[in-house]
Amino acid sequence: MDNIEILILVLSFLIFLSMRVPIAYAIGLAGFLTLIVTMRSIPSVTTLAQRMATSLDSFTLLAIPFFILAGQIMNRGGIAVRLINFAKAIVGPLPGGLAFVNIISCMLFGAVSGSAVAAASAIGGFMNPRMEKEGYDKSFSAAVNITSATTGLIIPPSNVLIIYSLASGGVSIAALFIAGYIPGLLIGFALMTVAAVYSIIKKYPTDKAVKFKEFVMRLLSALPSLFMLILVIGGIVAGYFTATEASAVAVIYSFALAAIYKEISWKDVSPILLETVKTSSIVLLLIATSIAMSWVMSYENIPQEISNTLLGISDNPIIILILINLILLFVGVFMDITPAVLIFTPIFLPIVTSMGMNPIQFGIIMILNLCIGLCTPPVGSVLFVGCSVANLSIQKVIRPLLPLFIAMIVVLMLITYIPELSLWLPTLFDL
Repeated sequence: MDNIEILILVLSFLIFLSMRVPIAYAIGLAGFLTLIVTMRSIPSVTTLAQRMATSLDSFTLLAIPFFILAGQIMNRGGIAVRLINFAKAIVGPLPGGLAFVNIISCMLFGAVSGSAVAAASAIGGFMNPRMEKEGYDKSFSAAVNITSATTGLIIPPSNVLIIYSLASGGVSIAALFIAGYIPGLLIGFALMTVAAVYSIIKKYPTDKAVKFKEFVMRLLSALPSLFMLILVIGGIVAGYFTATEASAVAVIYSFALAAIYKEISWKDVSPILLETVKTSSIVLLLIATSIAMSWVMSYENIPQEISNTLLGISDNPIIILILINLILLFVGVFMDITPAVLIFTPIFLPIVTSMGMNPIQFGIIMILNLCIGLCTPPVGSVLFVGCSVANLSIQKVIRPLLPLFIAMIVVLMLITYIPELSLWLPTLFDL
C-alpha cells in the first residue's frame, strides 16, 4: 500500500482547520475523504455514522458529563475562594508567595473540578487582580495561571484520563488516576521553582504569615472541598464504586457542598445544567468523530505505516520516545486534547508497548504533552481563557510563558525516562 491515504487524511484535515471549520467536523470530513479512496461514498457515510454512534455506546463515557457537571457546580459554589485562602495560608509568606498561591489553587481546584479551563477562569479571575495590586507583572500572573491550570488534567479525577482509557482499549481508570498524582505534583513544584526565581529577581512582595488560629480556620473551611478527592479517588481505588459511579457521587457531593455554602440558589441550577449540556455535547461529538477517524486509520492500515516509519528511523527506545514526544508536542499546538488522545493513542501505544513501556506510563506522558499544547497558540484553549480573564493579548503573555514551558518539558522528560514516577503509586495500591 502506498501512502496516499495518509496524505489525504493529513492534508484534508489541515485544510479544513485553516478554513476555520470546527475541529469535530474537520475530523469527520477528513475521515470521510480518506475512506472514499477505498470505498464508495454511500457506504463510507453509513460506516462513519455507525462508528460514531457505537463509539458513544459506553457506560464509562457517562462519567464525562457527570464530572463536567460537578466542575460547573464547584466553579459557582464558592469552592475556589476557600481553596485560594487555604493556599495563601500555606505559601503566602514565601518569595513569590502569590504566584505560589495561584499555582497551588489551580492544582487543588483543577483536581476537584477536573477542568483546566474552569481552573484558569475561576482562579485567574480572583488571583490576577490581587497579584497586579501587590506589584506583580500582569503578564507573568497570567502565564502562571495558564500553565498551572493544566495540572488538573493530570491530577485526578480527570476526564482526559478516562478518554485515554477508552482509546487504549481498557487501561484501568483507577490506575491512571493514581498514576497522575506524582507527575501532577512535580509539574506544580517545577512551576513554583520558576515562579520563585522570577519573583526574587523582580523583588515581588510577600504576604504576612497568618496566625495559627487563622490557619486552622482556613484549613477547616477548605477541608470539605478537599474531601471530595478522598471520596472520589478513595472510593474508586477501594472498589466501592466505578469511575462512572464516582462521577455521580461527585455531583451529589458538590451540589450538597454548594448548598451548605449557600453560594448556589435554585435559579442557578438551570444555567449550570445548560452549560453542562453544551460542554458535554462538544466533548462527546469530538469523541464520536475522533473514534470514527481512528477506525478509518486502522482500516487503511495507517497506524502500522507510521509505526514502520518511526521504527525505520531508529530502533533505539530513547530516540523513538524523543520523536513521539516531539510529535505530540507539535500535535498539541494545533489540536484540542480530546481528539488528539483518541486519534494518536492507537498509533503510538503499540509502538511504546512493543518497547516494553507500561500503557499507564504512556498515558501520563501523552496527557502531559498535550497539556503543554493547551497553553500554546493557535488552538490553546487554556491560553485563550487565561488571556481573556487577564484582559491581555496573547503576544504579551508568550515571553513569561517560555520559562514555565521549559519547566513543564523538564518534568515531561523525567516522566518519560523514569517509569517509577508514574508507576510507583499504582504498584503500591496493586492496580
